[in-house]
Amino acid sequence: MEKLNRLKDCVIKVVKRPWIKWSAFVGLSILILSVVGFLFIIYGGGLIVDERDLVLPATTTVVTEDGEAAGRLYTENRQLVEFNQIPEHVWQAFIAVEDQRFYNHAGVDFRAVMRAVYRDVIAFDKVEGASTITQQLAKNLFLDNQQSWMRKTKEVMASIYLERHYTKNEILTLYLNQVYFGQGIYGVGTAAHYFFDKPIDELSITEGALLAGMVKGPNLYSPYNNEELALERRNLVLGQLQRIDYLETEEMLTLQGRTLNVIEQDQTDVPWIDDYLELVIREAESLYQISREELQRGGYQITVYMDTTAQQHAYEQIQDQQFFHGSQDNVEAAFVMIDQETGQLKAVIGGRDYAIGDQHRALSLHQPGSVMKPLAVYGPALTEGYQPYMLLDDSKQDYDGYTVRNIDEQYQGEVSMHEAVTVSKNTSAVWLLDQLGIETSKQYLSKMNITLPDEGLALGLGGLTDGLTPIQVAEGYLTFAHNGKWISAHTIAKIEDRHGQVIAEAAPVTEQVFTEQAAWDMLRMLENVVEEGTGQAGEFSKALAGKTGTTQHPHALGYAKDAWFAGITPDYVTAAWIGYDVSDAEHYLTKGSQSATELTKSILNAIDRDQSLTATFTVPDQVEDLADPIELPLIQDIQATYKWGGWRLVKGELSWSAPEDERIIYQVYEVNEQGEEQIGQVEGEASFTIVEPPVFGKSSYYIVPYNPLTGQSGYRSNIVTLSLSD
Repeated sequence: MEKLNRLKDCVIKVVKRPWIKWSAFVGLSILILSVVGFLFIIYGGGLIVDERDLVLPATTTVVTEDGEAAGRLYTENRQLVEFNQIPEHVWQAFIAVEDQRFYNHAGVDFRAVMRAVYRDVIAFDKVEGASTITQQLAKNLFLDNQQSWMRKTKEVMASIYLERHYTKNEILTLYLNQVYFGQGIYGVGTAAHYFFDKPIDELSITEGALLAGMVKGPNLYSPYNNEELALERRNLVLGQLQRIDYLETEEMLTLQGRTLNVIEQDQTDVPWIDDYLELVIREAESLYQISREELQRGGYQITVYMDTTAQQHAYEQIQDQQFFHGSQDNVEAAFVMIDQETGQLKAVIGGRDYAIGDQHRALSLHQPGSVMKPLAVYGPALTEGYQPYMLLDDSKQDYDGYTVRNIDEQYQGEVSMHEAVTVSKNTSAVWLLDQLGIETSKQYLSKMNITLPDEGLALGLGGLTDGLTPIQVAEGYLTFAHNGKWISAHTIAKIEDRHGQVIAEAAPVTEQVFTEQAAWDMLRMLENVVEEGTGQAGEFSKALAGKTGTTQHPHALGYAKDAWFAGITPDYVTAAWIGYDVSDAEHYLTKGSQSATELTKSILNAIDRDQSLTATFTVPDQVEDLADPIELPLIQDIQATYKWGGWRLVKGELSWSAPEDERIIYQVYEVNEQGEEQIGQVEGEASFTIVEPPVFGKSSYYIVPYNPLTGQSGYRSNIVTLSLSD
């Protein structure tokens, strides 16, 4: 009872003294808030940590089929490495200099914190940090650099979260892949290649120590910026390795006596690589749905078909001013080279000084001019049954208001398709397209991935609403080299993700467009274009077929807007375009297709010096080779004589000079009082025997050469008279 009374008295005293009540309440509140705050710090890190940030941006590397580096795509230049790839002495160096108790703390090293606070208080300044490797990682991944107690609290929360959800080795691996080394280099894997030109697993102790020493000040301790400071810092790291008993003292001293041994940075510029990389990026986006942004952070490895030698040769030749003739200096160009067997893009130039983000002229639409004729007219006609030596109309005609003229204003009435292709007759191409039908032509074009809105006959001359890209032209001409089959041009052989898994492989689209015979006949005619026609400009000693194209400038009469040459070799198909990005009255070409032809041959010559291009075309087994054209002679030396002897005592003999072409037929005509009459013919011979010549009278004779390929007759010869009285 006495105890109850004393308790009652105490309660009465507390009631009479309210400050005690409020003190207890405040103390209890502080205790509760402290517990809540502590629990929030321990378990609230998930509010700070974004798991997506733990997937570090990595460099996508582009390599050729033989493993040669061809380019890199990145937002942060980082080559990811696994923990088991990093030598122990490398990660130990980072631990030694940045966080010696890394494997013993739970994200925050309270011992280091107390030591830092003590030293800061003694110095009345912040002289020592206490951030662990985990805290540094958390700060770099999830926070900004603003200095505040709240930011520091978030850093601790994120660090504890990382330690609770990831192993020490996983955290250390993230840190070593994330750390920055200056010069745009992220991660120890990238740094190993940049500073020492070797993979991470080949780094020595001193090399690892140099990298570890740079973390505190990447630019300050860079061996390229200050070799003396870099050496001091590296030796400090080696000293730290000795302090944690990772190195013996003697070994440390020996290693501290080593030079830095960093490589000299290659400053060689490779301006010719971006043209090709842009096509790789666009192909990855369109065919494999991998965006440009994802490529720059995803750490893929893309194997491409680029021939680096050919790519460089093409770029270097396009820098040569001798191929560019215009009213202003900024004449542009594009060049495409495709493997004719596979459709693999071996070289692509998008401009004379192309950089990613610029207009890529190999992907830009340009008026194709006469390079359109084989694609839209002659290839389809040959497949529809027309023959290379069939006669086509060659006269100026009006087609419902559309008048077609030849550039040279020369007309022969009729020419063979072979000749029309060789000299690029406009009249014959349009006449044949009119016979063939525009819809039929467009059906063939659509098989080559060329879809056009145009409905007029100007389509046959390349007068298009929009135009074609050099890649489309090269793809189209590939059909003539590849048995009539179209193959989609492509740059990517395969794509591997950051884990080395193949996620995409090339599967080019193919389409049979022309018959094999039509494709071969077209190729042979295009070969003659280079040998005897509009494609003779420049020199190239190996096999080459091709077609020129020039478009007239709309604002500068007599000058050119676009200059083309589409080329075919037994190895590759090419397309070259020259022109201005803006075609106004002040920008025009003073030379046409001659320039594009010379440029192409110059590039092929440069490539040939390195890889020896094929010298001749090989006739496919399943086709008949196209006969060479027949040139009919002009005969003016026919002679007539008598021959004596034999069963018939008297015979007449006509003889003349003739070329050595046994295919020419010579038709023999007799002229007498009744008129003119063909009395016979000989094939490939330069004489004719008259079985019953006039003995007491006289007769006159002449011959007419005849071309059995085209059905054309030549000019008649001089007339000779056969008579015994003469």
